[in-house]
Amino acid sequence: METGRKNRRSRDEWRALLRRFEESDLSLAAFCRAEAVSVASVQRWRGLFGHRVGQDVQQIEATKPAFVDLGALPPATGQAARFELTLDLGSGQVLHLVRG
Repeated sequence: METGRKNRRSRDEWRALLRRFEESDLSLAAFCRAEAVSVASVQRWRGLFGHRVGQDVQQIEATKPAFVDLGALPPATGQAARFELTLDLGSGQVLHLVRG
């Protein structure tokens, strides 16, 4: 009996699987059982593709901005100007920025 994970699917294989789901009349749970894939994996890949499975991945990635300018913070004056930003980067890494 074989144990462990099966071979990983490529992006193209996930895109094809998601297209089959969109074209099926099955619920997500029923489709996942039939395809022997977890619901969580399908939901993750749907999110990564932005629910636009029919489009080419390069088209989707081309529409994503590489940088979003949020503008500058006002000058720090007084206690109310304190600014904290915490980003959870995953894998136990956290970036914590404090100004003021």
